[in-house]
Amino acid sequence: MLRGLIKGDNAFVPTAALRVAVRSGVDVAALLVTEQGRVRGDSDIVFDGAPAHPSGAVRLTGAEDGTVWLDADLTGAEEAVTRVLLVVSTEEGALRDAHGLSVEVFGPDGATVVAYEVIDAGDETAMVLAELYRRSGGWKFRAVGQGYVDGLTGLAVDHGVDVSEEPRETPAQAPVAAPAQAPARIRRPTRDELLDMTPDQIRALREELTRAQTSATETTQGPARAQAPLTASPPPVPRPDPSVWTHGPVFEQRTVTGRHSDVITVKDLPPGPVMVEVTLEGDGHQAMWPLDASNTKGRYLINHGDKGFRGRMLTTVPANGTLRLQLQASDSWQVRVLPLAAARRLTEDTLECEGPELLLHTGGIADATFRYRGKSNFVVFLYRLAGHTDSTTLPKHGTAAINEIGARRDTVPLPEGPVLVQVSMAEGPWSVRLKDVQPYGSGRDGDSSAKLPAPRRALGWLRRAGH
Repeated sequence: MLRGLIKGDNAFVPTAALRVAVRSGVDVAALLVTEQGRVRGDSDIVFDGAPAHPSGAVRLTGAEDGTVWLDADLTGAEEAVTRVLLVVSTEEGALRDAHGLSVEVFGPDGATVVAYEVIDAGDETAMVLAELYRRSGGWKFRAVGQGYVDGLTGLAVDHGVDVSEEPRETPAQAPVAAPAQAPARIRRPTRDELLDMTPDQIRALREELTRAQTSATETTQGPARAQAPLTASPPPVPRPDPSVWTHGPVFEQRTVTGRHSDVITVKDLPPGPVMVEVTLEGDGHQAMWPLDASNTKGRYLINHGDKGFRGRMLTTVPANGTLRLQLQASDSWQVRVLPLAAARRLTEDTLECEGPELLLHTGGIADATFRYRGKSNFVVFLYRLAGHTDSTTLPKHGTAAINEIGARRDTVPLPEGPVLVQVSMAEGPWSVRLKDVQPYGSGRDGDSSAKLPAPRRALGWLRRAGH
């Protein structure tokens, strides 16, 4: 293979749309990690069960004759992503049995840019095969070949992937080796024990350790210094009236028009989440990013390559009340900034849409049926707002309810509102309607009816190799 590297070597690659071939019939995934070497969440794992990153920068495009293909558009990688790890694993045997395990990177012209073949695999069942990483304003490729005898689980833990299971019906006691009165004797659980623990068990262990540390503080410092005022349980948050509910700042819409690329500044807005509705008339690559106080670009709001565009995106007005957006456009455009309260409501009537959109669900438990007629990514996030009282923010993490490629029909269970539904990627027509809608408040049996469905991308990936 042309320009074959050995383990540890690196070379510059074009900052462009690259195709990556991984050979030898192994399972392939990509992890998009930050400068700390950790993923930000499940959405930063790309594998056959979730074949596209929400940014569109990395896509798993298919497998044939023992070769798995990845498309890596380095121009679309978010600034927070500093490395793209190419990960391989095997469900049976070890990687030493994978003859000809290799990776080859092709440039936009189809020519080989760089390649690496593993010649020293052993008992490992998972490996960071190679990585694409930022360096000196560009991107480089490194032949890594770092194996994990404990498989994807060990690799995942090292890179910040949440590997905990959903709570089981009868959880076992968390493994704590000593009572809270003697914190020095509490044994740290092993990695395998942690992986077998549910989130509830991990929380119980953390609380036990906290109590032990408090006890130790009282012993060494005396009760007078260790005591702190008790914190009363917060009062229950009143549920919103769905007929009048709004979230986020309410203000008169602002409209800005122009031609060609520009930086758009909208002042005197109340801080908090808002909708940005954009209409573009040109063709070619058109894009939009929010700018922070230091004029650093945030995550893409628009990354579009066809003629014309219309969509509603989600962004946040900073505390200074000034929203700044950088727009790359080839013709005339219109940008409107609107409150979330202006989003369309989900009902049992079919909503016909095209492009990115924001929707509000304000009723009881229901199912939302989506029908997508496009050919590229279709990504839907849910933000459950019940109990979230700060109107200047959204819950920190939205739940990725759909992340698929190509025409499809999906039904997503929705909890009781309020829920913000964000269709963040959709290059084509789609529709949505509610069905099996329950009366508001009818499912209030503890908190069970208010839990969002949380498809776990990490668990699906780990189970590909029997973990």
